[in-house]
Amino acid sequence: MATVPVNLPHHRYDVIIEPGALDRLGSIVRELAPHDRCALMGDMTVFSIYGEKATAALTGAEYHVVSDTFEPGEKFKTLDTVRRMYDVMLDQRLERRSPVVALGGGITGDTVGFVAASYLRGVPFVQCPTSLLAMVDASVGGKVGVNVPQGKNLIGAFYQPIVVVMDPFTLQTLPPRELRCGMAECVKHGVIRDADLFTWIDENLAKIQALNPDTLVELLRRNVAIKAAVVMEDEKESGVRAHLNFGHTFAHAIEATAGYGVIEHGEAVSLGMVAATTLAVEQQMCSPQVLEQLAALLDRIGLPVTADLPDTDTLMNAMRLDKKVADNRLRLVLPTKLGEVVIRNDIEDPAIAAAWQAIRQ
Repeated sequence: MATVPVNLPHHRYDVIIEPGALDRLGSIVRELAPHDRCALMGDMTVFSIYGEKATAALTGAEYHVVSDTFEPGEKFKTLDTVRRMYDVMLDQRLERRSPVVALGGGITGDTVGFVAASYLRGVPFVQCPTSLLAMVDASVGGKVGVNVPQGKNLIGAFYQPIVVVMDPFTLQTLPPRELRCGMAECVKHGVIRDADLFTWIDENLAKIQALNPDTLVELLRRNVAIKAAVVMEDEKESGVRAHLNFGHTFAHAIEATAGYGVIEHGEAVSLGMVAATTLAVEQQMCSPQVLEQLAALLDRIGLPVTADLPDTDTLMNAMRLDKKVADNRLRLVLPTKLGEVVIRNDIEDPAIAAAWQAIRQ
């Protein structure tokens, strides 16, 4: 078991990492948000596996549980899904003190978190991530929101949970592809902040892939500690938090042009990190060895380092819609060595286009 605190100027919460924590979900939430009703929301796939257990835990803590589910996948991370959840919660007369629990992956956390942030102008929000990607990234830090046709996560808010409850046992039912996708964010944390973590992942990859409980707790603890430290330094992404976007400006363009769900988020991040590091090497910002080490680890994990992508003009246009564009200049996070990145907004289009070419099959 491990607990990682997140201390912000206006809010504090814990990230609880514990095999079997899902059985304690009700008692954990009851201590922080006592009320007679709560909402438990998530996608149908996760609910079919863990919905009954989570409901029993909440019911055992004397909550009347109001549930709603939606189809899994990025294409359902929309305002239509949000509107339906509003209807369910309003019909059941959930109040401002009624906690809302997101049970599932990053899509669930983002969508349900946006509901919690906006329902009655904000209700207690609990993250209960069941995917590796959500555990090490999306569930910590308070970013919530949904997709629109123009791009990913363009409608949203910063809204912090009251607690994050992680049960590594839920990773036992995670499809191998989704486990690999989560590993992309773990590698990202190593590149941007902690070279020792990068090496530790490389050395312990077999145990991680075998879902060794002690190794998973350590993997989660180290990654959550990095994400928490960055969020505590810069909650609303005015500075260092932008480092977490390493690979993501490329990745979001890949997802938007390929169609959400065709290339999974972690796969797009993998490709984006390779593109960004290629660009850094070409700009003589870092050693080619960094690119070699990154590509080798991603390949060992089973993540893509090249892909069949749309034409460069389409990808460049999609990048221009990214939230991080300022004054029509792309802000790119580029590595200088393992464990260290910088933000650049002065890279010319031809150099970026060449980076796209490098990851195209």
